Amino acid sequence: MDQTSPEAPAAAGVLARIRHGAAELSEAMSKVADQVLADPEAAARATIMDLAELSGTSPGTITRFCRHLGYDGYAALRVAIATETGRASARRETGWDVNIGQEIAPSDPLEQVLKQLITIDAAMLRDTVDTLDLTAVERVAASVCDARRVDVYGVGTSAIVARELQMGFYRTGVAAWVWTEVHDALASAALLGDGDVAFAVSLSGSTAEVIEMLSEADSRGALTVALTGDADSALAEIADICLVSATTRTGHRADLLASRHSALLVADLVHIAVAQRRFPAALEALESRARAVVGHRPARQRNGAS
Repeated sequence: MDQTSPEAPAAAGVLARIRHGAAELSEAMSKVADQVLADPEAAARATIMDLAELSGTSPGTITRFCRHLGYDGYAALRVAIATETGRASARRETGWDVNIGQEIAPSDPLEQVLKQLITIDAAMLRDTVDTLDLTAVERVAASVCDARRVDVYGVGTSAIVARELQMGFYRTGVAAWVWTEVHDALASAALLGDGDVAFAVSLSGSTAEVIEMLSEADSRGALTVALTGDADSALAEIADICLVSATTRTGHRADLLASRHSALLVADLVHIAVAQRRFPAALEALESRARAVVGHRPARQRNGAS
């Protein structure tokens, strides 16, 4: 990482940069990062010897960690952390952190907010691309193509992803339904059987209603698929096939939005993989849908105008 002045990394959000760059750290520096993130306010008060003891490392490791982040030394890092935690404390008093996020301040210009959002989005999308099991995606696509019917489940934020996934299947001629209410979903799952596919979406993997829906489908013999951000979650344990999208655990709105975008990326990939396998049947379905609604489009669209 290029050396920069202490002010530049602080302005970018030192804690966010530590979180997003954790994969690049050595084992020893990762211990320092974990300690700082676990209690930033304590890190801002600690001496270099204190932080070394708390993290089970050495002062030399602390110094290397600071330089990796672009700071001349520990004093500069402490100032950056103290500045950021001070702003965070002020925002917590207004409830800002709960609803928006730590890396975005109420006074930030929209240009900076936009850059922060795209930074979080891009990092999470890249993590998804790097870790997604494409063999599992192929298995899901093949099963959906062969299925008698497909149920897609999701509630709350995950319902948005579930609806997009079902619509992708539906547009290509797959008999797919989406269920976002637990009673309706359970009633549908009870009618599934061997040769059907049940696809559950939960970013956390711990949503009780979605777990219940997929469990019912599993008990009826359907192939079960989970799209989640936690490969070790209760939902993932139920599923025959698990697709994992990148997510975070902060609960802040910017991170939740990026997590949803990562899940939508996986959903898009699955439905395109299905369309590829069903071509030209998928093309025929798309053309039939287009012909059916052409009379409800503006004249300029019917005439092919852009």
